[in-house]
Amino acid sequence: MKTIRLILVGFCVFWSVFAYANSLAEKEKPISEVLESWARETAEVNYYYRKLNRPLYKKLNEIGQELPQAQNLEKQVGLLVEKARLEKQLRENKAAKLSDISKIRYLKGLEVVQILYGKTLALDHHFASISTFHEISKIANPNNYPEFADLKEQLSKKEDKRQGFDLTALLGQNMYTAVIHSMVSLFANQNLSKQEKQDGLKEVECILDFTLQMHNDLNTIYFETAFLQKSNETLMKDLQQLFKDYTDPIGYGASLEDCRQNDEWDKLRDKLDVYVDNMDKVAADGTDPEKALKMRIALEFPIDRLLQFIMAYNTFIDQGTEFYEKFKIMLDSYENEQQCATKIPIAYKELKSGMDTAIEKFTTAYRPVEINGSKMKQLLYGINVYD
Repeated sequence: MKTIRLILVGFCVFWSVFAYANSLAEKEKPISEVLESWARETAEVNYYYRKLNRPLYKKLNEIGQELPQAQNLEKQVGLLVEKARLEKQLRENKAAKLSDISKIRYLKGLEVVQILYGKTLALDHHFASISTFHEISKIANPNNYPEFADLKEQLSKKEDKRQGFDLTALLGQNMYTAVIHSMVSLFANQNLSKQEKQDGLKEVECILDFTLQMHNDLNTIYFETAFLQKSNETLMKDLQQLFKDYTDPIGYGASLEDCRQNDEWDKLRDKLDVYVDNMDKVAADGTDPEKALKMRIALEFPIDRLLQFIMAYNTFIDQGTEFYEKFKIMLDSYENEQQCATKIPIAYKELKSGMDTAIEKFTTAYRPVEINGSKMKQLLYGINVYD
């Protein structure tokens, strides 16, 4: 019973860690809110500059009508000078609008990175309980059940030493050789009565039935969960690299983890403002347009990378959901659960019920980012869908 109690304790630890991971994910702001504010703020910027440019375009149109009718050179020069001034103002407004939208895209994209980091961190805590699954897999080995251990001890005491043999320590822990050896010893033992053999078999029949049927399934759950854990570690590394690529252009050198722990998002915003101001100065100067273009590309490129990461994250969450749904089917596949209800470990029953919670959390707390539609793709690429 000591082994089973240890398994149960480990199982309780697993679900407490799982609950903690859920709380981490649920504390994060929904990404949908960020995307909605992204769309709204982009629309506001576009509206502001449309309103700002409307009288300028109107005046340009008037100049275009007046210029052919101007009779003297002074009037023509005045109109051309005013036209050049308006066109310059429009170019400056366009550059300012691009900078404002770039800042929105950058900051909202950075907020998405922050939220996704919270989700992958919660998943990391979730998968940190992987060792508990190793403990759970022990319930599929009859050697860990006191009833089976008692039967083996009884057989060992009453076996004919001249005919019987003992398994090595290694093979004795192997569930298949242990079961075969015990069953052969039970039926071949001449020192046991028929009733003793029947009683011994009855005592372990549910244990043997359960462990032989569920051993492979529980091991599959363990190894495939280990695979999900490894995939999440890769996802975490990719996100950390994305953050580095994201913040290198503006001169922020701290890691994503340090930024989150030290709450340096305001510092990031200040560095972005400095970078955008410098970029605008280079663009306004006009002497090095290639440098200005490179600065804008350096700011825009990580946002495109963010889209790629979101697709990878969505694929991982969908895969995780499918895995847990498969695990639930596996755990539901034991046909004699009712007949052997008193012998099946509580940990198995709790694991079954816990799969529903895991599936729910993969579709709620860790749910994929709804960004596959054309609207959200346009948002990520800085296009206002309301125009």
